[in-house]
Amino acid sequence: MANILDSRTYVFDARGIAKRFRHAAIFGALEALDDGETMRFVNDHDPVPLLQQIAQYYPRPVRIEYVARQPDQVVIDFVLASPDSNAVAAQKQAAGGCGSSGGTCGCSGG
Repeated sequence: MANILDSRTYVFDARGIAKRFRHAAIFGALEALDDGETMRFVNDHDPVPLLQQIAQYYPRPVRIEYVARQPDQVVIDFVLASPDSNAVAAQKQAAGGCGSSGGTCGCSGG
């Protein structure tokens, strides 16, 4: 498996990291990703507790896609989602704009 699959996908092989440091290292790696980038996570078991921690505590949206799910090798793509366009529009509207990307709505907040 290559270290970089493409310019936006990075391999994180957790098998070489001491188990007591894995979750901290994984969260650190997620923090290093930019929107739209992917961390291809390789592990020797299915990290269900880690997935629960990410869902509960990680502040940014992460899409989780299993690539392989074998008893001794699990490969998961963690894709850092780009900001939701509806959420961005809602933030703009709350700030006084309409969220229209065309700028032609006539509102005073644009």
